Amino acid sequence: MVRLVYLVIDGVADRVSDGRTSLELAYKPSLDFLASRGVCGGMFTVGEGVAPESDVAVFSILGYDVEGVYTGRGPIEAVGAGLTFRGGFEVAFRANFATVDPDTLRIIDRRVGRSLSTGEARGLARAVDGIELCVDGCYARVVATVGHRAVVVIGCEGRVLSDYVENTDPAYVRRGKISVAVKDYEPYVRRSKPLSITPEARLTAKLVNDFTVKAIEILDKHPINKERERRGLLKGNAILLRDAGASLPKVRPINELFGVKFGAIAEMPVEIGIARVLGMEVANVPPPTPNKEQDYALRLEKTLELLKRVDVVYVHLKGPDEPAHDGNVEGKVRAIEDIDKYFVGPLLNKVDLNEVAILVTSDHATPPSVKAHTDDPVPIALVAPGVKPDPVKVFTERECLSKGALGFLRHGYELLPKVIKAVFSGEPIVRG
Repeated sequence: MVRLVYLVIDGVADRVSDGRTSLELAYKPSLDFLASRGVCGGMFTVGEGVAPESDVAVFSILGYDVEGVYTGRGPIEAVGAGLTFRGGFEVAFRANFATVDPDTLRIIDRRVGRSLSTGEARGLARAVDGIELCVDGCYARVVATVGHRAVVVIGCEGRVLSDYVENTDPAYVRRGKISVAVKDYEPYVRRSKPLSITPEARLTAKLVNDFTVKAIEILDKHPINKERERRGLLKGNAILLRDAGASLPKVRPINELFGVKFGAIAEMPVEIGIARVLGMEVANVPPPTPNKEQDYALRLEKTLELLKRVDVVYVHLKGPDEPAHDGNVEGKVRAIEDIDKYFVGPLLNKVDLNEVAILVTSDHATPPSVKAHTDDPVPIALVAPGVKPDPVKVFTERECLSKGALGFLRHGYELLPKVIKAVFSGEPIVRG
């Protein structure tokens, strides 16, 4: 039976109107080989006009229409971090340690300059974990995950809470349960407001704002931040919250949805959480390090191990997204080249393309010119037995979207059903 490696390169796409994209600038012979041997196309990963966060985009490109089932990123991050929470009495948030002016709440850097180590973040998290809030019986749990990232759970004993509250992170605005990246925003910690008129939402917003103030008071004077300040580094003296959720999504398990068995290689808590929620077998890998050759060798090893037990291995590599958020074109190009050299090339050397299909795409575009996620289309390439190659010769946005026989998909959830049928049932690829 043919098996499938589903490789998602986080934020790899750019905006073609900006000029040459990172994919066009990168030296990536292995990705180009896949494009030349397969059928290509493009898609909006969620939908036109939606600049998605990673969790919504990943659900979509795994075949799920998030409308009606999505419950917020916070619970997914909590599951990825190994937390449990009591829906109703607790609300989970995705969080960033950030640098702010403690007097004016002006945001100096939303991610502490990406210089906060995971060890430092864990020390800061312990300082605010379990703090009591302004209402009796209410509290905050804080767990650091990777670098500046964290999960915060606001809870109350015997009081029902609501996830209908606004983010305190001004870079994301809520549209229902989904948060969408905002290009231009006022760089101040936003005061959380209830998004419904219920007492539960008003209480939750009040607790969120109390937590925000108390966290800044504690963290600004913390010894870790004093030492960082002495070394000329930004303080991680605030915690920005977004993507409230009070329950996990109720979705059909992915193995049942497609009739094949899935496994996952994921580096970050949100992708780990999604894989667990969907019922995939998750292979544990450590967070990314500066040693990309070592990182990708380990991820390839785990991919090959999973291929012996499952039908589809979902591999999510963070790589290009982080430098793109910093506006670093050279860093994004280098990240693409590292994935090509240390993961895709060795993968091609280890598998037989008559037995293993490879699907490559991205969860969203992150153009360095914007420094944020956008709704720009992402490229797709599929190499599989029996799938006839199209005229595309290189894996770039322009080539895949203009020449690919797969055509253009308006929603990411349309992709995987087509691919599963082509790979496992031999059905012809139908142009989108």
